[in-house]
Amino acid sequence: MVRSALTGTRVRERRLLIGMKQADLARGAGISPAYLNLIEHNRRRVGAELLERLAGELGVEGAALAEGAENALFEGLREAAAGRAATDTPPEIARIEEFVGRFPGWAGLLAALQARVVGLEHTVETLHERMAHDPYLSASLHEVVSAVTSLRSTAAILAESEEIDPEWRARFHANVFDDSIRLSGAAAALVAYLDAMKESETGLSSPREEVEAWLARSDYHLAPLERSNPPPAENLIAGVPELSSGAARKLALAHVARYRADAQALPLESFGRALEEEGPEPAALARRMGTGLPPVLRRLATLPEGMGPPTGLVACDGSGTLTFRRPAPGFALPRHGAACPLWPLYEALLRPSVPVRAPVELAGRVPQRFLVHAFGEPSHPGGYDGPQVIEAYMLILPAAGPREPGERLIGPSCRICPRAACVARREPSILAGDI
Repeated sequence: MVRSALTGTRVRERRLLIGMKQADLARGAGISPAYLNLIEHNRRRVGAELLERLAGELGVEGAALAEGAENALFEGLREAAAGRAATDTPPEIARIEEFVGRFPGWAGLLAALQARVVGLEHTVETLHERMAHDPYLSASLHEVVSAVTSLRSTAAILAESEEIDPEWRARFHANVFDDSIRLSGAAAALVAYLDAMKESETGLSSPREEVEAWLARSDYHLAPLERSNPPPAENLIAGVPELSSGAARKLALAHVARYRADAQALPLESFGRALEEEGPEPAALARRMGTGLPPVLRRLATLPEGMGPPTGLVACDGSGTLTFRRPAPGFALPRHGAACPLWPLYEALLRPSVPVRAPVELAGRVPQRFLVHAFGEPSHPGGYDGPQVIEAYMLILPAAGPREPGERLIGPSCRICPRAACVARREPSILAGDI
């Protein structure tokens, strides 16, 4: 296996991506931190055996560290092979490198087609959820069906009745004309709306989606609130194009207030130092910073790019409804409706104040592994005599290292989960080729 001069750089990038400390990686690979530091700065060559040990600790294939950009082609082919693993003659995964070397053109074409398949599946999932939950689409389609039904009934009466009083015939003709105008108007409005959906960057249909689109544009990090003297919340959301409704602006103000409180309790500079030394371990960070787990979970999901591993965060209220969604790379979140009932998020909701740490495997064409931390926080905003209000959080981190015992099998939501044999399934999946 050829090793380029940038193998060490890839080792360092992967280690930082998953939030692993240099000393931990060196210990796991059986070398000194000083030697690993030389490797990461491309001052020492990496032998085959050491490369495999490093790859195992980092949770990647050795080719990902040795080949760099070419590994994207390997991963695309492995993904295509995983989707056909149940065939009578499974693909020879062990000979992927030989296939790429002998037929690079065919390999590139197959990987491109696989990427196209994944993209189309994502489009189908998105459109299905939009058609199923968009209130405007539902009302527009109902209006079209209603107008068509009325037209058909009136036309049937005119066609099947040979003798109709002239006055009634005139009424039926008027009804046909009115219903045709109604149908054409509803159809035109529906087409215009669908065209607008194609041109829209967000396709927003609720105030919460407006807020999430605003946060996504800044990668969920609100830099002005990190200052010692942050601007007023109203100034921060003024003129934001995504926040087009009053309800969305009200939700945005509530998010800004909570973000400001978290930033004051966990200043970016000191939290960054703690993260560098402790790693993305919420419990350790909470002990060190002297705060509870929920602020730490929220803070980890709002750090600027390059500080800590890529994370996702979901929150729900006592009904199980998702109230906040920050997607993690590779972890699909339902846009509408309920999520997978096997998520540790709901376990934390049922066990308030009890931290839940769980390695999980998310179902998909190629299953993805993650490490999640969940916590349910009870509160009594109405006083002792008022009801208990619970909000649960689930932080999503990329899995590091080998599989852990008791890894849970979960999905995004039942409608787009391909695991047919799931004991918690509540409705059939729209995806073909259940596994």
